[in-house]
Amino acid sequence: MPIDYEKRDGVAYITLNNPAKANILDKHTSDAISEAWIDLWEDEDIRCAIVTGKGDRHFCGGHNLAPRPDLTPEDREYLRTKRIFWPLAGTVHGQKTGVDGRMGDHYPRVWKPVIAAINGWAAGAGLYMLLTSTDIRIASAENARFKFGLLTQGWVGNGPGPAMLVKQLRYVDAMKILLTDEAFDAQEALRVGLINEVVPHAELMARAEAMARHIVTLPPAAVRMMKEFIVRFRELPDDQAWHVQNLMNHLLIQVTTDGEEGRAAFNAKRPPNFTGKLRKRGEAWEALSEADRKRLDEAYRSGEY
Repeated sequence: MPIDYEKRDGVAYITLNNPAKANILDKHTSDAISEAWIDLWEDEDIRCAIVTGKGDRHFCGGHNLAPRPDLTPEDREYLRTKRIFWPLAGTVHGQKTGVDGRMGDHYPRVWKPVIAAINGWAAGAGLYMLLTSTDIRIASAENARFKFGLLTQGWVGNGPGPAMLVKQLRYVDAMKILLTDEAFDAQEALRVGLINEVVPHAELMARAEAMARHIVTLPPAAVRMMKEFIVRFRELPDDQAWHVQNLMNHLLIQVTTDGEEGRAAFNAKRPPNFTGKLRKRGEAWEALSEADRKRLDEAYRSGEY
């Protein structure tokens, strides 16, 4: 399997599993990750995800740049040109939309927190993945390395990485990374704000899991809407963003039980028990039986409701 995918106690784990080939994003791996994003998004019991790579050398070394053996250089040039003007339906720049219709299945955003445990090189598409699909980034002190690999190959790239980098870092730091195209280590990534923490390699997954376990204790609907608010609306003028935030907040208070639970727990000086339950005219929906869950899921997917 190109990835390992498992779910434990509210956390989904995606591990790129092709260490012999730098955990690269070939077609099979991209398809498998796309299916995992969809599954963890639709699984109501999953509240957080951790993405990492197998081994201690590569988080993800980039795309599989090897072409199909039956295509000539002229064939490839023709197909790349065609993709600009006639991308396939259901794709973003030729990539299937998967869980995210804006960014495609390589670099999607799910409205659940995604933690990157960067165990080794994040290069090319691996660095793109960090920028587009992850929210919190923890790096191995000994092994994590970062590099775009664009100008050194004579191009500016097909992915969204450069634009995302400039939005997430200071202009001068982003431009140094892009214009020198030099590799840098975890401490430099921490200095420029690309990652949150640097930890010893032996502690990498434990630290990522500790953070994920904390997120699992938070109100799932509010966490999901906080992420969507920042991603979708952060570039609005402040007054407009504030208005959207207030609408989201009132929606959470009115139609979920977690806002009330948070205040009640605070007043009672006890830990909150956030469930993400939706209100039915002020009351929580009863827990669904497995049969009812399947029945309503089928009706939901049909769109006939």
